[in-house]
Amino acid sequence: MIKRLKYHEIDFEKYNYCLENSVQKKFYAERLFLDISTDKNWELLIYKDYEAMMPIPFVKKFAVKIVHNPKLCQQLGIFSNTDSREINDLFYNYLTKNFIIRYYTFNDINSFSKVLLTRKNFLIFPDKYEIVRQRYSPKRKRKLRLDQEVLDNSEIIKNFDLQTIKEFIRSTGLGADAKDMEQFIDLLSKFFLNDKLDFYGFFYHQKLINMIAVYREDYSLALLGTYNDREFVKLSGSSYLIDKVISENIETKIFDFEGSEIPAIEEFFRGFRPELRPYPCIQINKKDLLKRIVKKTLFLN
Repeated sequence: MIKRLKYHEIDFEKYNYCLENSVQKKFYAERLFLDISTDKNWELLIYKDYEAMMPIPFVKKFAVKIVHNPKLCQQLGIFSNTDSREINDLFYNYLTKNFIIRYYTFNDINSFSKVLLTRKNFLIFPDKYEIVRQRYSPKRKRKLRLDQEVLDNSEIIKNFDLQTIKEFIRSTGLGADAKDMEQFIDLLSKFFLNDKLDFYGFFYHQKLINMIAVYREDYSLALLGTYNDREFVKLSGSSYLIDKVISENIETKIFDFEGSEIPAIEEFFRGFRPELRPYPCIQINKKDLLKRIVKKTLFLN
């Protein structure tokens, strides 16, 4: 009942139709996003004739395919016009029996008979901006009231010089080693050059001090990165940038904060009063993963 397709076997006309008409529609499953983020290293599981489908990204280790969500890809899972626990269970069982999994995420609509590990995400759904802003926490509202001196000497610039953008990410990015940093920069640059990503910079006295990276689809925006010069953190430029993007788009688009398991970042996101939307995932530790790879390698030999 579940069929596995390699990339070159996918009927993308049917794929796009299923995704566009799905109740779980997420930009992470758009073909362009997956092609760039995985370098086309993904397959597809389908139910019947694309009545439901499940993208499967992978990396190769020791000639073995390992399922692993690519960088910046938060949620995938099953897409269909009605979310069915029974059908989702079929996909889950096929996935766990036929693939070696390191980390795979379903989407926040998918439900299962089995209790799965969940992670946090935060969304603001379309509404009038005035109503959305009224919900902000008192602290966030205070942060958005910039001093007159700051207002007089600052400006927001969208999609400025890409080289400047890259250097700012390198100088302010936290929590990533040099190799990971360059991979993130490469991905963001490719999204930008394919007209799917916007960079918003907060310039104070003509100096770039805050920047956000926002992925753009017709129905959704996602905060893929926030970068801050720590010397100017008290000016709250990032809050100002996020609020600007929300104010310009929230009547017609979902704003996706991309979630975080880091308390300080979660607190920052919660200041905008988004809705908590947890999503299920499968995560296998490195020790168990290695055992499965060894077993698979022995079987292949």
